[in-house]
Amino acid sequence: MENYSIPQDIIKIQKKLATFEKDSRNYKKYTKILAKHIKSHTMKKRVNAHIKTIENVEKIEKRAFEDILK
Repeated sequence: MENYSIPQDIIKIQKKLATFEKDSRNYKKYTKILAKHIKSHTMKKRVNAHIKTIENVEKIEKRAFEDILK
């Protein structure tokens, strides 16, 4: 099964964000940085999932084609 852990860069940003006072300039800055990292992480996961889906569909089609030829 895949590893669904949170990447270290996101954890580091969250720890740093926790040290700032809410609504401070640095808090807002790190919130934006964190959002960017999370967005790219989820996009990578979605792309990988789509690739696996396409590969599985191709395998099924190949098996079906081979069964027809038998």
